[in-house]
Amino acid sequence: MPQITVDYSAPLDRRGLALALHALVAEVTGAPLAACATRFREVEETVVGDGAVERAVVHAHIALPWGQYDETKLRLSKAALPLLSRHLKTTDRVRLSVEIRDLDASYRAG
Repeated sequence: MPQITVDYSAPLDRRGLALALHALVAEVTGAPLAACATRFREVEETVVGDGAVERAVVHAHIALPWGQYDETKLRLSKAALPLLSRHLKTTDRVRLSVEIRDLDASYRAG
């Protein structure tokens, strides 16, 4: 079922973001809310561009069971991006991004 990983170096309301992403994924894809799982990985250091300006990053990887339509993935990515900024504790110099991809056919959960 939907697997979400968030890499971040900016101060973040992790629980609030996870709950919001779970609700969004369930709404957009029809996946059961209980099937959504989110992991957070704090990034110790990031370098953006030429490194002249220190910037933090938040990147959400949302992996869905294989077979979702591209339109669904696009709608989900467009809706997920603003959720990231709503759960930041500061929005100063933060780069946000979202990637929606298919889980491999070999994926199993128990």
